[in-house]
Amino acid sequence: MKIKLILFVSLFPLIPLSSFPQKIISLKECYDMAMKKSSLAGESDSYSNISKLNDENLKRGWLPSLDANANAMYNSDVVDFSKTIGSIPGMSKVLTPMPHDQYKITLDINQVIYDGGAIKSGRNIEKINQSINQKQTETDLYKLREQVNTYYFNIMLLGSQKEILNKYLELINKRLSAMQSAVDNGAILKSDIDVLASEKIKITQQITENDLHKTSLIKILSDITGIAIDSSVQFVLPVQSTEPTNELKRPELQLYDLTKEKLSAGLQMEQSKRMPIAFGYATLGYGKPPGQDFFKDSFAPYYIVGGGIKWNIFDWNRVKNSKEVITLQQGIIENRKKDLEENLNRQLESKNSEILSLKTLITTDSELISLRKRITVTAESQYQNGVITATEYMNELNSEKEAQISSEIHKINLALAQIEFLNISGKEIK
Repeated sequence: MKIKLILFVSLFPLIPLSSFPQKIISLKECYDMAMKKSSLAGESDSYSNISKLNDENLKRGWLPSLDANANAMYNSDVVDFSKTIGSIPGMSKVLTPMPHDQYKITLDINQVIYDGGAIKSGRNIEKINQSINQKQTETDLYKLREQVNTYYFNIMLLGSQKEILNKYLELINKRLSAMQSAVDNGAILKSDIDVLASEKIKITQQITENDLHKTSLIKILSDITGIAIDSSVQFVLPVQSTEPTNELKRPELQLYDLTKEKLSAGLQMEQSKRMPIAFGYATLGYGKPPGQDFFKDSFAPYYIVGGGIKWNIFDWNRVKNSKEVITLQQGIIENRKKDLEENLNRQLESKNSEILSLKTLITTDSELISLRKRITVTAESQYQNGVITATEYMNELNSEKEAQISSEIHKINLALAQIEFLNISGKEIK
């Protein structure tokens, strides 16, 4: 963002502020407060709680599952041994028909003994998901810096303009008083006063416009940051003492890395599907007949215990295809990350050129200001001797003040360009 603020020329040299503001605000403070105030700030805690709950559910995969069941049934045909071996003496009384009706209430217990690493992989993916969600929130909050920059630096420029315009107006009032006496004595023409009077009206209008614009920007910045800001607050120009480097630490790049890490964890999850699963089980029941004792026609408790292994030895290449899909997705993520890095490096190169250009301009600003001052002194002498008009003299004064104003704009734009360089690279400001 290149700040371009139209500043009107001044007849008074630029003088530092001598007031004592009630509060000082830095750009870093505005960044921090804007991120805290944003509605997105609370997402981090929410994602953390979500991740904890999901992880608890995954860990409970190692706990036994308990299922209560009850059923009743009636069989039209059952085994009746008395018809086949009932002819044996005494056996007909011993071998009674199996009961047609059956009832049972059971508590079924299943325990995973080995799951092929599925639960471990799931917990790892959940942990990465939490990091991805928090990094996404950080990425969204990072965009607030551009908004803060826009209002912060424009407020600073408006503050400089207001100071210059007030000094300019003060000087014009003094000149008008002195020139009125000269007009009364016939030393100068009344048209010379008209030139300054019209300039006074323009300056008064500019000051009013400046106040309205600055009040609007301050209100917006206050809303973004949650900081109580008024016209007495002083905004500190951020100055970076160290030379910027092209090292990239943008949260978007870190988000791509986390996404690739999640895909790698997904490969482990797919691999676990090809591993055998070992489990144990138990059933505690009460029924008629009890368990497998079909010849007992009464209610009684019983239990069943056992274990097993399940292994899908052929899945029609489903896991293989899924792993290929993940590999392709990793390639897409890597290409997108590379594209973003190239784009950011181009932005850094452009911003670095802007910084070097502004530094060059600032170096020559002092020479230009000195030159314009000498020209103004000559013009003032010529005006006093009647060689040039008041308008021509004022044009030279305006040129001098334009040089001073441009110098201030260059300094503020340099600070902004350095901050933007850091934001593009993803580094923190001091």
